[in-house]
Amino acid sequence: MSDQALLDQVIAAVRQVAATEVMPRFLRVGGSRKEDGTLFTEADLASQHALVQALPRIVDCPVLGEEMSSAEQEALWEGHTELWVIDPIDGTTNFFHGLPYFAISVALMKDGRPQLGVIYNPVTDELFTAQLGRGAYLNGQRLPLKKHVPLMPEAIAGVEVKWLGGKLPQRLAALPPFGSQRNFGASTLDWCYLAAGRFDLYVHGGQRLWDYAAGCLMLSEAGGSMTSLYHDDYWDDDVWQRSVIAALDPCLFGQWRRWVKSNL
Repeated sequence: MSDQALLDQVIAAVRQVAATEVMPRFLRVGGSRKEDGTLFTEADLASQHALVQALPRIVDCPVLGEEMSSAEQEALWEGHTELWVIDPIDGTTNFFHGLPYFAISVALMKDGRPQLGVIYNPVTDELFTAQLGRGAYLNGQRLPLKKHVPLMPEAIAGVEVKWLGGKLPQRLAALPPFGSQRNFGASTLDWCYLAAGRFDLYVHGGQRLWDYAAGCLMLSEAGGSMTSLYHDDYWDDDVWQRSVIAALDPCLFGQWRRWVKSNL
């Protein structure tokens, strides 16, 4: 199967799941809490079930999903070199409350690295795609969309302070080096917004595998750079709680990385 045929089949599967399992339940389902306190809905489970059925028909390997148990996830990660990694609805709290910032995220990973990523917001009909070595796109348009690179004091940063420790949250609040910050509540789309040039900078203290599997490929294929809070190599961080410092422009990335690491 060609790379484009593979991508086309994944796109079709994701769009089908969005149309049949996710959007018919938008604003129509109740929520429950998992053991870790995070919200999930009937739509998360239905989306995951449908993707678990559909994706191995495209590439015959197991699917690791957010709504599986930790034991299942770890067994799949340790036991297979090739895996689908999915977030059936990233931004479930937004989905539950009717905020149009959520997405279905699918990544095909081999030897621990993403080879393909599809992230779809069915409300806005924005479909972000990437394949290793083939670039990143939004509805067929090459990323990044924005070519202008701001100065650091004018930059917009995506910032999730919840998982940041030490003095960094206070420094970000009191003396931020950037012009403005955003936190919309769906990590997969945050990566896409950075890749598109809608954000200039990004920092997150700890993402789960399904939060970054497709998104980090979007950024790297758009020409962006990333590291983690405590490792120079992004991939040296913890698989299950991976931090990120990132930027689309290499010059801004260097400034941003130095500022964050000097304020940990």
